[in-house]
Amino acid sequence: MNAQRIAKWIWWSGAAPARVARGVLLPFAFAYRTLMTARASAYRKGWLRERPLPLPAVAIGNLAVGGAGKTPLAAWTAAFFANRRARPGILLRGVGGDEQAVHQRLVPQAIVVANPNRLAGAEAARAKGARVLVLDDAYQRLNVGRDVNIAVVSTESSPPRHVAWPLPAGPWREDWSALGRADVIVVTRRRAAVAESRALAGRIAARWPSAVVAAVHLALGGLAGLKSGRCVELTSLAKKRVVVAAGIADPVSFAAQVRACGASVQLIAYQDHHAYPPGDVARLAQAAKDADYVVVTEKDAVKLRGRWPADAPEPLVAELAVRWDLNGAAVERVLEGVLTRVV
Repeated sequence: MNAQRIAKWIWWSGAAPARVARGVLLPFAFAYRTLMTARASAYRKGWLRERPLPLPAVAIGNLAVGGAGKTPLAAWTAAFFANRRARPGILLRGVGGDEQAVHQRLVPQAIVVANPNRLAGAEAARAKGARVLVLDDAYQRLNVGRDVNIAVVSTESSPPRHVAWPLPAGPWREDWSALGRADVIVVTRRRAAVAESRALAGRIAARWPSAVVAAVHLALGGLAGLKSGRCVELTSLAKKRVVVAAGIADPVSFAAQVRACGASVQLIAYQDHHAYPPGDVARLAQAAKDADYVVVTEKDAVKLRGRWPADAPEPLVAELAVRWDLNGAAVERVLEGVLTRVV
């Protein structure tokens, strides 16, 4: 069992050994939370320096590790700017090259820069023609300024479904008080009911009334052939045997979305940013011959597209659609405000 799977087992399992492990880790978790709270306070009071970026910027991130929907929301934000003739630069921390390729495919007009130094990345994006910046996974990157701070909260991984233990006893980088520095809070859902998502948004709005609180469904919008790009309707999956392969933070939710199309699903879950060595590609190619379809995420597709065997049926790539359940127009108004600062 790799480190990522061990961590998820500790965080989410209800088994007695996992509960014991969480208990052992709680002193370290509370120490970590104290450190992160003190760090945020130091930036807020000016004891630590925040450096300005050379262009108007929107930072998007979440309080927990992985799986909240940061990447699709960042891509949607970049596309929003691109559609209004403000070329966006998307800044990534540089971990996991799949996300860089995903952003480039989702927003071809964007300048995508992967650099753990966000200031250097911003300068590089500006030099290449960017006029506005979208910082993916940057909510905790407090050393650089931003015009708008967007926090993403997943319905599937938030209380009351799960206890918000800090790292390493749980997946939370910061506790919920950190939402106080957000200008916009977006509650995402993949398989949760819209009523649950709206209820969570309501509780958040009551606690942080100064923020714009919205809710969005990260839904399956369609399917496309891995190599051909041919469009396949979601209804084609009904009553079919489908192998779902996913190297993402929350493969179970993705499999549930495919199952909701009426498919009989076998999930092959890999760790986030899985590299797909040749043996795994060969196993998936065989699965494509045995099942009706293999369905993968866009994040996995960027690593499979150039290596898929010519004699195997091509997988279908699931395309996510960002569908606002609540206050989408309010989020757009905030982003329109950023555009007023673009020169």
